[in-house]
Amino acid sequence: MSKFYYNEEQESYDAIVVGTGISGGWAAKELCESGLKTLVLERGRMVKHVEDYETANKDPWDFPNGGVATKEIIEQQPKQHRTGYTTSQASHMWFVNDLEHPYNETKRFDWMRGYHVGGRSLQWGRQSYRWSDIDFGANAREGVSIDWPVRYKDIAPWYAKVEDFIGVSGEALNLEQLPDSNFLPPMELNCVEQHFREQVADKFGGRVVTPGRTAHITGDKAFEGRTKCQFRNRCIRGCPFGAYFSSLSSTLPAAEATGNLTLRPDSIVHEVIYDPDTKRATGVKIIDRVTKEHYEFKAKVIFLCASAIASTSILMQSKSDRFPNGLGNDSDQLGRNIMDHHLGVGARGNFDGFENKYYKGRKPSGFYIPRFRNLGGDSNREYKRGFGYQGGASRGNWEDTVAELSYGADLKDAILKPGGWSFGMTGFGEVLPYEDNRFTLDYEKLDQWGLPTVTFDAEFKENEWKMREDMKQSAVDMLEAAGMRDVEAYDNPGALGLGIHEMGTARMGRSKKTSVLNGNNQIHDVPNVYVTDGSFMTSASCVNPSLTYMAFTARAVDHAVKELKKGNI
Repeated sequence: MSKFYYNEEQESYDAIVVGTGISGGWAAKELCESGLKTLVLERGRMVKHVEDYETANKDPWDFPNGGVATKEIIEQQPKQHRTGYTTSQASHMWFVNDLEHPYNETKRFDWMRGYHVGGRSLQWGRQSYRWSDIDFGANAREGVSIDWPVRYKDIAPWYAKVEDFIGVSGEALNLEQLPDSNFLPPMELNCVEQHFREQVADKFGGRVVTPGRTAHITGDKAFEGRTKCQFRNRCIRGCPFGAYFSSLSSTLPAAEATGNLTLRPDSIVHEVIYDPDTKRATGVKIIDRVTKEHYEFKAKVIFLCASAIASTSILMQSKSDRFPNGLGNDSDQLGRNIMDHHLGVGARGNFDGFENKYYKGRKPSGFYIPRFRNLGGDSNREYKRGFGYQGGASRGNWEDTVAELSYGADLKDAILKPGGWSFGMTGFGEVLPYEDNRFTLDYEKLDQWGLPTVTFDAEFKENEWKMREDMKQSAVDMLEAAGMRDVEAYDNPGALGLGIHEMGTARMGRSKKTSVLNGNNQIHDVPNVYVTDGSFMTSASCVNPSLTYMAFTARAVDHAVKELKKGNI
């Protein structure tokens, strides 16, 4: 974004979007391109593409002590630091100061937040996978929680629309559990990863090793204002080339180009205003982050895209005589069914051979192994659902190829001559939706803007712990079968939130008695309010969820625009 426009005197718009990240950017783009005058509200600071990526071109030796988190950073970001990679000197500025933005934990929850224009689309791991009907039908098939009100056929065309715009590299596999996307050329496996792929295919029928499906431009297709990946693997710092998809480099500029966008940063939305006579929302209330002044803005339709916890917090605070427990909360499901992916379990080892081989550049993605458990004939496990793996091989630190693991390596790993080949992978497992995994608001502990703070009470349960044993052993089995030496299993569970894939809290469903949203992402009894971030998820699958958020957002905007034209909302 080169600029933004905001007129303090204008109070009314066609649409309001809350949040500027993965979902908010898509909502802004689609609403603006449909001709709606759209106000986009971001609680954090303004960030400009390219010029505000202050560490994007720094080398390891440009940072004191190799760039590791300083004592001052850790003191200000003790919870953000739990990931092990978000608080390096190269990336800590994209994550919040925990002292300024406190939250409470009945049980540990790793809430990793980025408050700025672009949100966590600047920091995400870019892994982009479609869901399948195995995922959308799992709850109903297994009698878990409630059924999704949609199936793959409903979302498939929206996946395609999103993929064509953002660019997803990968290869087609024709797997039922992992539908193919509209792919750009894949990031090729290196020689050891290819060896591993061949050994797994030969010795483990039904298991597939493939290049990670990554939202990076590869090949020769042109994208407006963006260019292809430079293989620097500095993605979390912000990409000045726009090579990976972010709302800052892609959807927000598209929205701005229409002339219909008004962007207001430093705007903390805390309430959706409800009119009991029309049974519609009329706008939102905000607090200016800097001045702490209060404002109200009106609109015909509202999209909440602030993240699973933040959007639901806004709904919880939006109380009225009709909705005394929060807007749309007839089901008492707001804040419940928190999900994430559990990770940090797998195996690592070393490989002898290919010493005369190396690779060019720093590939920002490794390999992916799609789910192979509880599919068809393999359904006799002690747990439900399944898991996939991300991993890689390198002459150095294999974790560099996995975005969620890749920072904090010693400086010597980057500057010494190539050592032997190291290899490893980590599992990403599905977490089931549990009603008692939830968050609540504490009105006794207020933040500096006078708003209630979040209290988390959520944990992994028996199904996840049983799955982790299989995730660990299966990784060991594959590494040993591929001829790795010094194979070592590991299991560092951390807590919910560590996967940075918060889901649930305002789920969609078929009935307002058991869900907050309908199959179009609308609040059941307030149809001009849509929620399209991770809040709406009814189950979690085991794949990274951002592509699904984007597809549902594009679909929801299409529905909203049609309903507006019909006069239904």
